[in-house]
Amino acid sequence: MATSHATRPGGDHPLDAVEALKALANPARWQIMNWLRDPHGEFSQWEPIADRDEVGVCVSHLQAKSGLAQSTVSSYMATLERAGLVQSTRIGKWIHYKRDEDVMARLAEVLRGTP
Repeated sequence: MATSHATRPGGDHPLDAVEALKALANPARWQIMNWLRDPHGEFSQWEPIADRDEVGVCVSHLQAKSGLAQSTVSSYMATLERAGLVQSTRIGKWIHYKRDEDVMARLAEVLRGTP
């Protein structure tokens, strides 16, 4: 099976569309990615620990909203990060996650067949 690679904006790392799609195939990871599209709206009931526009959503808020165990959420987020779909930032003891919108747009282009 061939793996589709396209250069990410910035040109440094290839986007592995197959790995990205595998990461998104899990319903919980898919839901988390949808929530991260609108961090202010989806996580408004939790006081942000840091600027959501800059660093995203705290893993503890992802865990609370999803109802999943912290270890499960951390594993899911690591999978999304390895696939290049999210960026992580540590603030104190907390990890925050943000969608990489450039990569998401590039993945959409690959799926449309417009590299």
